Amino acid sequence: MAVMAKSIKRKRIKGDGAWGYIFIAVSLLVFAMFTAYPVVSAFIISLQKYKPLGSTYVGFDNYASSLKDGLFWQAMKNTLVYTVLTVPVNLFLSMAIAVLILPLRKKTQSFFKGIYYLPVVASGVALSVVWLWIFDPLEGGILNQLIHFFGFENQNWLGSSKTAMFSLVFMSWMSSHGTSIIIYLAGLLGIDDTYYEAAEIDGANFLQKLWHIVVPSLKPATLFLLVTGVIGSFQVFQNAYLMTGGGPNNATTMVGLLIFNNAFTYFEFGKAAAQSLILAVIIAVISVIQFKYAGKDVEY
Repeated sequence: MAVMAKSIKRKRIKGDGAWGYIFIAVSLLVFAMFTAYPVVSAFIISLQKYKPLGSTYVGFDNYASSLKDGLFWQAMKNTLVYTVLTVPVNLFLSMAIAVLILPLRKKTQSFFKGIYYLPVVASGVALSVVWLWIFDPLEGGILNQLIHFFGFENQNWLGSSKTAMFSLVFMSWMSSHGTSIIIYLAGLLGIDDTYYEAAEIDGANFLQKLWHIVVPSLKPATLFLLVTGVIGSFQVFQNAYLMTGGGPNNATTMVGLLIFNNAFTYFEFGKAAAQSLILAVIIAVISVIQFKYAGKDVEY
């Protein structure tokens, strides 16, 4: 009897495993088609001087030429500067806004969440048109009208290498908080009120409660937003493409825009594929470092 029970149990386990694979078959198929296959295909193309009607195998020449290309490293530097200036500030602003929204009534909370989330669902082209109007170098530009009030002269925000990068960074500061605010608000609503009550009994003020209760409790959300924010910033393309085209003098050429130009402007598909894989490796290394050092005491 014991042998028969073990045999039936094994059959059940095998059957359950088969059903498990059946249930995830669609997800595996989507992953294979839209993630695994493009990565493998990009690696194969990166080893070739790619042409639609006959490619030439060149080995790792595309990688070598990319690593020797001064424009590639300038684009990497621009991307790193953009990331360092946008991600920490965006996290700080998102958390601050979420803390300010939290005490409001539910309807008022929903209103502000909708307002801040609107740029996320709006068309990137439409947002860029609005920001082009804000950065208009003539007197009619909104930002120039604002600085006139303080006695400054017109600035060619997107046309000068001194202000072009700052303009893209400022655009990110003002319009990249919707998702982060929603996540931070969810984290804030999950904090037990007894922590605040105990802190008040001990005489803690607002800033002390913020630093010793809110910030530690939001560490999982902060780590998630930090990692995804860095990944998104290293892949930034739309803002640079629509706002500046990478100029002036490549001052705002990001790695994503450089890869796009190599592929669809200069038709150097092999070089573009090699640069995209180099970027993927850099992003993976940075993500691992973030999880190792920033996620040590994070509990989910």
